[in-house]
Amino acid sequence: MKILAIDDQQLILLSLEKRLSELGYEVLTATGGQEGIRAFESFNPDLVLLDINMPGTSGLKVIEYIRNEKSSQVPIMVMSGNTQDKVIAEGFNLGITDYLKKPMSLEEIQLRIQKAIGEPKHNANTAIEEKNQVLQKYCVGVVIPCYNEADRLSETDFKDFVNKHLGYHLCFVNDGSTDNTLEVLHKLQKGNEKAISVYNCKKNGGKAEAVRQGIAHLSQDPQFDFIGYLDADLSTDLRDFDQLVQTLADSEYKIVSGSRIHRMGANITKESARAVISKTINLIIRSILGMNFKDTQCGAKVMTREIAQRMFTEKFITRWLFDVEIFMRMRNYYGKDSVQQYICEQPLKRWIHADGSKLSMKDSVKIVGQLAQIAMHYRGRKNVAQQQTTKNTSVSGNHLPQEMGYSSTGKPRLT
Repeated sequence: MKILAIDDQQLILLSLEKRLSELGYEVLTATGGQEGIRAFESFNPDLVLLDINMPGTSGLKVIEYIRNEKSSQVPIMVMSGNTQDKVIAEGFNLGITDYLKKPMSLEEIQLRIQKAIGEPKHNANTAIEEKNQVLQKYCVGVVIPCYNEADRLSETDFKDFVNKHLGYHLCFVNDGSTDNTLEVLHKLQKGNEKAISVYNCKKNGGKAEAVRQGIAHLSQDPQFDFIGYLDADLSTDLRDFDQLVQTLADSEYKIVSGSRIHRMGANITKESARAVISKTINLIIRSILGMNFKDTQCGAKVMTREIAQRMFTEKFITRWLFDVEIFMRMRNYYGKDSVQQYICEQPLKRWIHADGSKLSMKDSVKIVGQLAQIAMHYRGRKNVAQQQTTKNTSVSGNHLPQEMGYSSTGKPRLT
């Protein structure tokens, strides 16, 4: 039995193809509506599984083509994060068989397909390797900077996460490590190439540059709705990072930042001396930003593609305080009043200080001087967004950028 899967996000397609092939179905994938239409003509599938919101030819257009132009009654199942009643109703009016809302488990997809067309006559009899796998509502790229992390990388935690959270891609950036970190990363990647990549910087440039290069690299891939970064030592739990993504997905924020504030019900541990220094530095940062941040330096943040593309183009002027620079750039771009509507600090449930931190107490003293450098560098920068708004409005009346993957509201497309 043959299944045609159409989606513009490779992470989704690869996961579907692997599971359905393991079940014994013959699977053909297409990465867009037009490609899907051509594949339908030649493949003659027993079932079509497709996304709704794709650039160019949408899923609804493909359904309309199959039902109206080809007069085919082949079962069509929509798999989408678009939960608007109007869109769902339009799909059923066009004649779809089922509408599956992301996030959803591969087990659920499997059962719905088997109900629609049955099991393959020649079952592959292959044991399903992974259980409890979930297709995410969005595709997320995560940059993980690494410098001499060979002894601290948790291979099991990273692999387990990407195997269960389909739609995540981890990009490890080797920042010119002098130990065998690169070798460890390639071992971690082996067998997980679709969900794990390694970006190698031959020379050590510092965490700021490693993160910047990794995010600039991922932002070139149109399948990612959100892009973020996370510390290699997993001081921030991967489950907490997923909660940051959910907050971003369900809001109008442009960036969600983890916050290591102590509170009831949270497991937050820091070295006592480091905690005192952190509080002092945070007071200085809040003064420079003019915003009431509790914790700018938490190494777990996720943002829209818009922010990734705009705020990570130029090199940062500091090696460690690029988090502060990101918010300074956003403030200068959107204006102090507007930017506070776009940034969310979300308390973490877990954060553990990991032994072997690269930031020494001596480095902490240097931070004060670097903060002064940031204040001077970004002082007097103009509100770029307001300038563009005025200019675009006077020309066309449309002042909101429509970059790839974004609607006119600036929100990422639902898939």
